[in-house]
Amino acid sequence: MMKKEWSLLCQRLNYQFQQPEFLRQALTHKSFIPSENEENYGNNERIEFLGDAVLDLVISEMLMEKFPELDEGGLSKFRASLVSESGLSKQARELELGDCLLLGRGEEVTGGRQKHLYWQTPLKQSWPRSISTAAKNTEFQ
Repeated sequence: MMKKEWSLLCQRLNYQFQQPEFLRQALTHKSFIPSENEENYGNNERIEFLGDAVLDLVISEMLMEKFPELDEGGLSKFRASLVSESGLSKQARELELGDCLLLGRGEEVTGGRQKHLYWQTPLKQSWPRSISTAAKNTEFQ
């Protein structure tokens, strides 16, 4: 069953997940402990690795198509600016990913839904994880 916030996220993304358990895992912080009657789908740490790679691939391909005049160095700098800490945090806030996260109590009380200063924070990490989830959901090859 999808939470209301997750359904709203799908609307904002204009994307429907065929396997909602992938979305749940992408939005589950390692601090979250499911209740006794909830199934444990794991947390999002491992899929962040995939999300970073998918994000780099998609952005790289887009830049190569839109800016054929740029050399490798120019493309690399442009990509780095697009996937920067501040850029990903901004996108996460615009998508209201913080409202969608499953967090443990400690992370919740320390403002985990809105943290955006460091790469290790749940809000910033949620963006690449959401991308990898979409890739897994669509059987990206």
